[in-house]
Amino acid sequence: MPRHAHFLPIVTALLGLALFGVMDGVMKSASIAVGPYGAMFWRGLIGSAMMAPLWWRQRRRAGARGWPDAAVMRVHMLRGLVAVVMAVTFFFGLVRTPMAEAMALSFIAPLIALYLAALLLGEKVSPKAVGGSLLALAGVGIIAAGKFGGSYTRDGVVGLVAILASAVLYAWNLVLQRRQAQVAAPEEIAFFQAAFGFLFLAPGAVFLAPWPSLAVWGVIAAAAALAMGSLMLLGWAYARAEAQVLVPLEYTAFVWAALVGWIAFAEPVTLRTLAGVTLIVAGCLYATRRSAPLPEAS
Repeated sequence: MPRHAHFLPIVTALLGLALFGVMDGVMKSASIAVGPYGAMFWRGLIGSAMMAPLWWRQRRRAGARGWPDAAVMRVHMLRGLVAVVMAVTFFFGLVRTPMAEAMALSFIAPLIALYLAALLLGEKVSPKAVGGSLLALAGVGIIAAGKFGGSYTRDGVVGLVAILASAVLYAWNLVLQRRQAQVAAPEEIAFFQAAFGFLFLAPGAVFLAPWPSLAVWGVIAAAAALAMGSLMLLGWAYARAEAQVLVPLEYTAFVWAALVGWIAFAEPVTLRTLAGVTLIVAGCLYATRRSAPLPEAS
């Protein structure tokens, strides 16, 4: 396989992450309106409705009948559970924290995921992957040094703790994403991610998911469309590249978080932030330069 064979999965993953970054901003607005639990619950409902016909068409084209087998369904269910707890805690923290700060804290996740991939998937962590991740983390440190030096309100501290907890779950989610992509098509991944998120949140929806206004329905529908598009793009990419190749790209999400926070919520982007982003992007480029070929998609 030529050395540039991993180029398309990387570009696809970057596009998926860009959609996810914009989705975070849209979901922040929805979470302010109906709470993070309600935003996730209604997004799961709309996302499921969007993806059901696409998944069913994909199944028929592949010649498959009925539901996926039990082993695949367990992977879908596990990732759905991890993802929904991860997302609710993240958006709970996000409504209390500027988007750039929240994303900076969440960047401990790719570092954890590199080692989880080695532990759970048997992948060998290359020195370049570790070095690139550390370089990117240094960029986050530069940003954090400027943003986290002041005093916090109790609400702000609670938000930061929630984001840190979400980051640990996100690391597990990244590893499960690779495993899921090896056994399911992108349409199937997106459908079950939305469907299980909706089902897991349904028991508390009566108390924690108020009925949205017409305008908020539009915001949640936009978030669902962005999330489903991102999940399919990332699912395609993770089926064709190892987790350690794509995980460092998660750091580019900071660029989108800073941009959306600035445009939608008037959150400033400082020179320190730009310096940190430069290191983040440099780390990603270094970590994804590989001489060894990647495995073909199964």
